Amino acid sequence: MIGAMAHGTTAITGFLRGEDCLATLDCLRALGVHIEDDGLTVTIDGAGYAGLREPAQPLYVGNAGTLLRLLAGVVAAYPITCVLDGDASIRRRPMDRIARPLEMMGCEVTGESDRCLPPITVRGGSLRPISYRSPVASAQVKSCVLLAGCRTDGVTEVVEPAPSRDHTERMLRAFGAAVDSEGTAVRLTGPAHLHGRAVTVPGDISSAAFYLAAGLLVPGSRVLVRDVGLNPTRTGILSIWRNMGAYVDCDSDKEDEPAGNLEVRHYELTGAEIAGEVIPRAIDELPLAAVCACFADGETTIRNAAELRVKESDRVASTAAMIEALGGRVEPSEDGMTVFPSELRPGTINSGGDHRIAMAAVVAGLALRGTTRVRDTECINTSFPGFLDGLRELGADVVEVGG
Repeated sequence: MIGAMAHGTTAITGFLRGEDCLATLDCLRALGVHIEDDGLTVTIDGAGYAGLREPAQPLYVGNAGTLLRLLAGVVAAYPITCVLDGDASIRRRPMDRIARPLEMMGCEVTGESDRCLPPITVRGGSLRPISYRSPVASAQVKSCVLLAGCRTDGVTEVVEPAPSRDHTERMLRAFGAAVDSEGTAVRLTGPAHLHGRAVTVPGDISSAAFYLAAGLLVPGSRVLVRDVGLNPTRTGILSIWRNMGAYVDCDSDKEDEPAGNLEVRHYELTGAEIAGEVIPRAIDELPLAAVCACFADGETTIRNAAELRVKESDRVASTAAMIEALGGRVEPSEDGMTVFPSELRPGTINSGGDHRIAMAAVVAGLALRGTTRVRDTECINTSFPGFLDGLRELGADVVEVGG
């Protein structure tokens, strides 16, 4: 998206050809951006200040909530009207949290009900910079506002109650924007003069975490993941595992996006409290952390994670259902859950179309004796095509069954 807004050419290597990322390319093409993908490199001819064109049809994001929220910020800055829509899961996800700041900037955003459910209509144009105090620590909200602020005249500021992942700020700086951070405040001075560049995307720690968790839980295992992103705003799951008594070996470098190698071995885990500042740094990995907690000595409590309720599924409810289907004991709360150590047994789990629940269930099954069945696993392709192939390379006995 930043490459599409920039002047010149952006060449991306390490591009994930998951459904969310492919939907991003489709949406940008519909906005008039020329993109080529030869299977190795994605090349984007930036629209620059010539601008994006109004799409003839609604922009379909599939299951990509990040795409919808960030793209709304991009198109808000151009004098065009766009309808953004997605699948049934997306249509249940509230967009009022981005509608409010965009409307403060001078954009009109409408959706279904008072929560602004998709499909949403964004009528963009000349925006003004704002100082926005976000009620939640959300990188999606922050990024939406900063991307809209790229075409304003002045300083756009977002202040959060706690730090959230900072990939967008890092990438904007790399493309030439004037962005500075102080505590939980981020400021962008517009208009931003963005210039295309070469970008190498490191491996996604949210995906790598499933392989690492399998290494922690399956006796006799050792798993090494190379070239994975180690941005400190994303490594909350490593902090959680260390707090549970695991040793995680980390070998990192310091680039625009820190990356390196991670290695784990099977460890006996202990229960822990997961709350506070680690939550936004591990929000996508919390269902996996709950699975690990089932095998720990002592109970584990997850708090301050109400954001789980508005993900691809209600991940408090779906994580609890997954654990209970395997014979575990869990007590959900409004903003998390308490997981008790249990003798899990193989069972059948329905992912409900949530890719992270599906992958967490597969990892749980690997640590059990017997056959565990996970239904509705096509959703894994949303973020991690090749997940099952990677497990097989590690020696896992995983079989896909049609029907």
